[in-house]
Amino acid sequence: MSDALVSEFERIKANSRLLRGTLVESLADPVTGAISDDDNKLLKFHGSYQQDDRDLREERRKQKLEPAYQFMVRARLAGGVLSPAQWLSFDHIARTWANGTLRITTRQTFQLHGVFKRDLKPSIAALNDALVSTIAACGDVNRNVVASANPASTPAHRLAYRWAERLSEHLKPKTRAYHEIWLDEKQVAGGEDESEPLYGATYLPRKFKIGIAVPPTNDVDVFAQDLGLIAIIQQGELLGFNIAIGGGMGASHGDPSTYPRLGSVIGFVTPERLLRTAEGVIEVQRDHGDRLERKHARLKYTIDRMGLSAFKTELEHRIGFTLQPSRAYGFDHNGDRYGWTEGDDGRWHLTLQIESGRLADLPGQPHLSGLRAIAEEHQGDFRLTCNQNLIVANVPSTQRARIDTLVSEYHLDGYRQLSGIRRHAVACVALPTCGLAMAESERYLPQLLPKLEALLDQHGLRDEPIVLRLSGCPNGCSRPYLGEIALVGRAMGRYDLRLGADFIGQRLNRPLRENIDEAEILRELDTLFARYASERTQDERFGDFLVRSGVLPAPAHAIDVEVFA
Repeated sequence: MSDALVSEFERIKANSRLLRGTLVESLADPVTGAISDDDNKLLKFHGSYQQDDRDLREERRKQKLEPAYQFMVRARLAGGVLSPAQWLSFDHIARTWANGTLRITTRQTFQLHGVFKRDLKPSIAALNDALVSTIAACGDVNRNVVASANPASTPAHRLAYRWAERLSEHLKPKTRAYHEIWLDEKQVAGGEDESEPLYGATYLPRKFKIGIAVPPTNDVDVFAQDLGLIAIIQQGELLGFNIAIGGGMGASHGDPSTYPRLGSVIGFVTPERLLRTAEGVIEVQRDHGDRLERKHARLKYTIDRMGLSAFKTELEHRIGFTLQPSRAYGFDHNGDRYGWTEGDDGRWHLTLQIESGRLADLPGQPHLSGLRAIAEEHQGDFRLTCNQNLIVANVPSTQRARIDTLVSEYHLDGYRQLSGIRRHAVACVALPTCGLAMAESERYLPQLLPKLEALLDQHGLRDEPIVLRLSGCPNGCSRPYLGEIALVGRAMGRYDLRLGADFIGQRLNRPLRENIDEAEILRELDTLFARYASERTQDERFGDFLVRSGVLPAPAHAIDVEVFA
């Protein structure tokens, strides 16, 4: 493709020598806490973002100081599974080189915040020593592969998770740049012949996300993924996967050419054909995605531009076989089930609620220390969820009482008395570290929830499960467009109020009011809660009520092509 038809980012990738750039020189520069703009773009492929503390930005500007630069480091943890030893490594890095907290992301992994440039390399090297990588946790590649967080019902459920591991490893970039920059590997002779057989020298036009759901649980929001895989299990056997393509949550305010979209189910493949199918989807996106305008570069736009049928035809031509018709499936929720559940093998799994995914030691809430204490004794593993919660998994029955004692001692037992809306609340990081944030999200959630609970109490709805999503901007990291109630940041203290998604992640919400403040948000919701309490049918969910009652128009499609300005 001509240079005139690609963005500057594409030129940076093309000239990067497979993601090397001048990162070594930027990291060694003692004059600044930042790295060069070009290297900052390449750093994402290595699992890190340069950020600055926006709370301090204006004061430092007045003092003629550069911004308070710091880095976020994100791990690649397929399916969100890690051992107790790995947990302790994350804990050590957080307290040694980061800001003393761990954050569970909506992609089932950890982010470390507040890492200074001088500490980036030792932090990433320490993760590698724990057999954890950060490669491709960000960037224009396939990112962390997510999977239903507790696949413990049958051996087939566990096998579905194993496919997440296989996909993660198979679709990982092949460049040795990561090992050279962070792990001091020397470039071998002949390294100039190194290549990326799947991605090519410029990788993908934009990020690519894969998720595996195991019905009836849609805890990964499978239709929000570029490639969503729905495990089809019958009589304990994993038959294969339904394939859904083109999901994506990002949008831009005021630009109707950008929009959230749910994935379209295009067929079914048996397990032995899954890797080739995933490769094929990536190849079509690699060759047909928009490399000029990054706002239009996700797979969803490629599909809508080509047409779903044409995309499927091109995919089948590349992979060399025809997709089978999709198989029947059904979801009943897209949240997490708190408390203890028993697996088919007699081991137990305890799901804890972690507000906004932030693990820290706060007054009366020594949660980071509590999980460290559990990790020091735990004989199973940990599983992070796409709803920012945590499962202490594979606990022998003989250890349950001890885990419960530690959970109570460190005040991690809040899951026992959550309101319905608090059980299903998700918030992105937003301020002060996210450079894209327009409004608060994680820091606003603890202020907003009690006010919503008070309204729900007034209408006898405190225990009613309602999916709440907060986002500091329209880019959608918290999957706000799948919230029965969602706030999408416009400016400080002002949000779009979006309503009407369903409870299982198969219908997008719609804007009710735009650019309104908290008082207006609460006033609108108070009125709607009152109607819901008096007019709903038995077992009717809040989002479904809003559509049935005419508060919001019914969408033309549910899980096919949904386009909203």
